[in-house]
Amino acid sequence: MSAPPRISCVILCHNYGRYLDQAITSCLEQEPGNFVLHEIIVIDDGSNDETEEVCRRHEKNVKVIRRSQQGFGQTLTDAFLLSTGDWVAPLDADDWFHPSKLRTCAEAMTGETLFLEHWENVVDSNGNPKLKDPHPGGNTSTLVVHREAALSLLPVTNEIFFHALREAGRGAAFTDPLTYYRVHSHSMTDRSTPGLSQDYRAEVCLGLSDRLRMMYGNPPTWATSRQLRVISQHFRVLASGHRVESALQRKKHLPAMIFLPGMLIATLRARDPIAPWLRSLSSTIVGRPLVQLSTTQGERAEP
Repeated sequence: MSAPPRISCVILCHNYGRYLDQAITSCLEQEPGNFVLHEIIVIDDGSNDETEEVCRRHEKNVKVIRRSQQGFGQTLTDAFLLSTGDWVAPLDADDWFHPSKLRTCAEAMTGETLFLEHWENVVDSNGNPKLKDPHPGGNTSTLVVHREAALSLLPVTNEIFFHALREAGRGAAFTDPLTYYRVHSHSMTDRSTPGLSQDYRAEVCLGLSDRLRMMYGNPPTWATSRQLRVISQHFRVLASGHRVESALQRKKHLPAMIFLPGMLIATLRARDPIAPWLRSLSSTIVGRPLVQLSTTQGERAEP
């Protein structure tokens, strides 16, 4: 029998000291299963609040890396560079894990799977339910990624980079809400300024598309050059879709129309379903964004 997977829980923290204790405790109190909790790391990215004090209370069980602020992308990159487990479960310090998260995810850590994602419970600043039903994940705290595979994508600017593993057919998904995703006024993503979050996501998707194109000549073990070409185009489709939404949120209909031809071309090259492009086209015609500004949509990341 093969050894159980070693999982590194890595908590990303910048001035979230008031939530950090709950995040750490949620890692320490995971239900037993077919895995080894290899380590818990807190990366303190230049916090000037109570983060250091909270870390001291857990110093026997947690490795703390404290440095000057370098930003979300570098902190997420370091979560994989500095950990030593087989799998990495990143956790934003204002979120926390359900006790069954690692046990449930470990059941899928077999075969060709390199990327795991699951749903989330969305809560407010006090931890009270904000939505009645679980919400699809995809953000940092809802992912568990095979470390060796992730290294081939570094450096990253956002967790969306790891979604390339899913598009390569190396992912597994759960509808179980295994993370509590906290939405509050100090979240890093600005969801109140029209278009800003969509612009940021477009930049991330384009950056990932370009990174994948650079890998064509020397593909990683998890994808062929042909797959990388298709996946690269897929993220260009997403980027165009985000740009259309941004323009509509800003009430700029002509720029939204300009992005549609490129989105269609990338859709055909990626062999993606045509439905998203048709929705963007319809949205542009009626002049109403598909994605309304919301406190529950999108990945938490610095704009």
